[in-house]
Amino acid sequence: MTGSGDWLTGAYDDHRRELHAHCYRLAGNVAEADDLVQETFLRAWKARDAFEGRSSVRTWLHRIATNVFLDSRKAAERRTRPTGDVLEWSTEIGPYPDSLLDADPQAERAAAEIVELALIAALLHLPARQRAAFVLRDVSGWTPAEVADALQVAVPAANSLVQRARATVRRHAPADPRDWRRPHLTAADHEILRRYLGTTDPAELRELLAADVRLTMPPDAPVLGRDAVAEFLTRPLDWRTFPVSANGRPAAANYLRQPGRTRYDALVVDVLRVVDGRIAEINAFVGGRHVTTFGLPRLLD
Repeated sequence: MTGSGDWLTGAYDDHRRELHAHCYRLAGNVAEADDLVQETFLRAWKARDAFEGRSSVRTWLHRIATNVFLDSRKAAERRTRPTGDVLEWSTEIGPYPDSLLDADPQAERAAAEIVELALIAALLHLPARQRAAFVLRDVSGWTPAEVADALQVAVPAANSLVQRARATVRRHAPADPRDWRRPHLTAADHEILRRYLGTTDPAELRELLAADVRLTMPPDAPVLGRDAVAEFLTRPLDWRTFPVSANGRPAAANYLRQPGRTRYDALVVDVLRVVDGRIAEINAFVGGRHVTTFGLPRLLD
């Protein structure tokens, strides 16, 4: 295909949200996914005249995005990762705002393929090429031949990457693949979130928590148990909180006003996992960038 490139701009607009979801699964955080998607378009634009239509534009763009990710990880692959629960040490995982997918019919496929935080955490244990192979094969459903083509390896090599990735994922992700998919918020989830945002009373908060609830807030150690979590969350601080949703879970965007200041700073996003009507886990992602990803401001008067 040749010409002005209008065809590419239209195709990119059609697939941008799906590409963003794909890059999020690979990178593990929204900010890096933004950068990967932008670089994907730049590379596609430079190569637009070489696209011959032997595959769909969607497949072509996903192949470019995958290779953009692999190039970005070459230096990172030399670093060793610590052991243990990745949610307790990783600074890469971030909640994926459902607002990036909501109210867009063309994002329905991407929403269905957004994975749970638990699988995102497990994927970070994988080397980059294994991660890409696993996401393409087991999350996005590509054939072995398509995976091999995207990674520019033979089919047996691609299958080997997938098999090794699966062995690692089995050790770190939920056992049932149905738990890898993005859940759907229920009316009960919204009600629990409303109550979670609306109380500063330890006794009321304890009623919402499972007995063995855990709160992760990297790099700090997790807070464990109903009493400890309730005490931690109801400390006398000046918060403003807003309901959001991330990875199909109820979540809270939190702003803190420090003593002597007139403004509230974006600080943390709490992503809740609700089991049997109680909050079983809270993953707290500290940093204003997590809050602003939801389209919220950095500062509040």
